[in-house]
Amino acid sequence: MVTLGTGDFTYEVSGKDWGNLPEDWTYKEATAVATDADDNVYVFNRGTHPMVVFDSDGNVLRTWGDGIFANPHGVTIGPDGSIYCVDNGDHTVRQFTPSGALLMTLGEAHKSSPAMSGIPFNKPAHLAVDPRDGSLYVADGYSNARVHKFSPDGRYLFSWGESGTDEGQFNIVHNITTDKEGWVYVADRENHRIQVFDPNGVYETQWVNLSRAACICIDTRDQPLVYVGEYFGGIGTNAMGTCLGPRVTIMDIKGNVLARLSDESYGDDPGRFYSPHGIAVDSKGNIYVAEVSWSDYGSRMDPPTELRSLQKLVRKS
Repeated sequence: MVTLGTGDFTYEVSGKDWGNLPEDWTYKEATAVATDADDNVYVFNRGTHPMVVFDSDGNVLRTWGDGIFANPHGVTIGPDGSIYCVDNGDHTVRQFTPSGALLMTLGEAHKSSPAMSGIPFNKPAHLAVDPRDGSLYVADGYSNARVHKFSPDGRYLFSWGESGTDEGQFNIVHNITTDKEGWVYVADRENHRIQVFDPNGVYETQWVNLSRAACICIDTRDQPLVYVGEYFGGIGTNAMGTCLGPRVTIMDIKGNVLARLSDESYGDDPGRFYSPHGIAVDSKGNIYVAEVSWSDYGSRMDPPTELRSLQKLVRKS
């Protein structure tokens, strides 16, 4: 175990995959993670079973989703306990019960809108739920540059955003979340920032000085805290550089940095990350980080190697 952070934001991490998977199971890579009201952990992955549900000690409770998904990408748990799974391989967003019964589908499987058309969906990435009224926001980020808003029952309402670097423009709308006041926070990954909008899509502010901001979650209990997972922001020639990510940054709700977890480059050593792609926090303040380490690193090794892809950062009291 090693320790990351300082002061009130100190965590222990083993550097190993979290979760007690049976020997013949694999994550291949965990792409997204979410925690429910009971601190159960939902791991959306590209391995043996697309959805693995654990208790807080890492014991498997159940699995589901076999044969359903083309390319698991994002998972969100709504205020009512519904599980929203975003599949950027077949261009859909699906709502499930916690046990995996399908409730609703947004989009038509294996039918994408034209690239950069602004029409839902073309390789969507993630979904957020407004806790006040159940409105749904979809980050349609890989081949669109839009956020789409839907009613709780899946009725399309409107969209905003376009390709670019100005305020309200996006360069990979990769992750999205909301707070209890209804503000919408967008991880604008390749613009290295978080953008904040009101529920009507009106730009409010942006938080910069981030590496490639890939994922975001907000813990609204007590003092609201924002957790951002960031990819490595350098290139091959400065792969040994420090303070360029990959890392986790903790902020307050105004975007002030409270802690940066890891200042080292990518790697397998405890205390380092590969590519934080999904992030979640439980009621005790423990952080779960899902990393696309196979896509970004392991698949390119000789021979190809499955790397760690799910870490738990245990908050020290």
